[in-house]
Amino acid sequence: MNSWKLRQDELRYGHALVHFDPKAEAKLRRKIDLYIVPTVALLYLFCFIDRANIGNARLAGFEADLHLSGYDYNFLLSVFYISYIIFEIPSNVACKFFGPGWYIPAISLGFGACSIATAFVNTKEQAAGVRFVLGMFEAGMLPGIAYYLSRWYRRSELTFRLAMYIIMAPLAGAFGGLLASAILTLEKFGTLTSWRMIFAIEGIITVGLSLISFVTLTDRPATAKWLTQEERDLAIARVKSERVGQTKVLDGIDKKKLWLGIMSPVTLSTSFIFLLNNITVQGLAFFAPTIVAGIYPEKSTVMKQLFTVPPYIVGGFFTLMVPFLATHFDRRQIFIILSCPLTIVGYIIFLATSENTARYAACFLVAASCFSLGAITNSQVSANVISDTARSSAIGLNVMFGNIGGLISTWSFLPSDKPDYHIGNGLNAATNSVIFLTAIGVYFWMIRDNKKREGRSVEEELAGLSAEEVEDLDWKHPAFRWNL
Repeated sequence: MNSWKLRQDELRYGHALVHFDPKAEAKLRRKIDLYIVPTVALLYLFCFIDRANIGNARLAGFEADLHLSGYDYNFLLSVFYISYIIFEIPSNVACKFFGPGWYIPAISLGFGACSIATAFVNTKEQAAGVRFVLGMFEAGMLPGIAYYLSRWYRRSELTFRLAMYIIMAPLAGAFGGLLASAILTLEKFGTLTSWRMIFAIEGIITVGLSLISFVTLTDRPATAKWLTQEERDLAIARVKSERVGQTKVLDGIDKKKLWLGIMSPVTLSTSFIFLLNNITVQGLAFFAPTIVAGIYPEKSTVMKQLFTVPPYIVGGFFTLMVPFLATHFDRRQIFIILSCPLTIVGYIIFLATSENTARYAACFLVAASCFSLGAITNSQVSANVISDTARSSAIGLNVMFGNIGGLISTWSFLPSDKPDYHIGNGLNAATNSVIFLTAIGVYFWMIRDNKKREGRSVEEELAGLSAEEVEDLDWKHPAFRWNL
């Protein structure tokens, strides 16, 4: 038996005394990074493009061709989020049940097909129907990938790996703008012209990637043929070593653990923070072209598309840098706190001035600070539950709340409020201020509750409990400590 196999008493009392070979772990991490992360990152890139390309299509005549007026565009955005929210947690439970190695490629194929279908809509009602189905398929993507990566990485490693695919959100804004600009230089694509080409070409790329991922995406370490048996054992054991009171990495679906994942105080508070954050993130994705068009109304359609790119590139850099620091220090809550000031300043600039250069600069401040919370909040809820089942529901709730924020964002920039959008900018300044105060409060609560837990007797509280009852305690286990 390998020297790093865990003893049951260590698992029961939360003190895994195992020490892994750092070189073997580093080699394993590099291998997992190479085989797993690129596939999920590319899928998420086109997931976000297929969601947000409606903003690029808007500049290319989408509203005029479908005879949209008033709040019709906002309505189409809202329809997507209604299905997204409804299917969020069920989709993540289904991901666990069927296995992410099959489920993630399948839903990717679905939303790619929806993007293609959007190219052929002719009425508001048809567009609404396709957007609703698109939300059903995309609902499982962000939480599904986060849950999937938690099968492979330690708590301290997870934040940066989540960032390596969540960076695709700001890059989708940059790449989506460039791709839309390039597509619009074509006269036609088959029988399709103008904005219809954007949906069709981007959807076809998504379908192609999803078919490839059926082959390249490995479901879990135990089935990874590209790992040696020793590497598979190490991959399983090092994840298991951090799960207090658990005897296995992949447990069966358990209603009690699902509920504990949802009701963890850190899950609930972090999900509320992600809700507020997503008002900014999704609002920027859908309305950045509109905001830029308001700042530079005299520019051509292609130039307006291109002006949306630089803020997203800056956002992409910080989306990696901040989680990298969080991973290095194995701290997440403090980085949630530090993400707020720049965003608040950015929206204050939007509110305080109509000067074009200053407002365009504000786009950079917002993009630099808001995108990193996608990785950090999902990593934080994952780090503060124990079982695989609780982790799937915790991440599902976090992303569901985030998309309630996305739904709110669709009504934050209203036609009646242009060109300065005082309501939308004021709302985003307020939500980021609330994030700042909430994150500080939760930080000090976690410290105080950990001190209380130090005074609890593990042996006395676990006396008389069966191994199954100990596992069902999850974050209520007396040896568990909140991970800051």
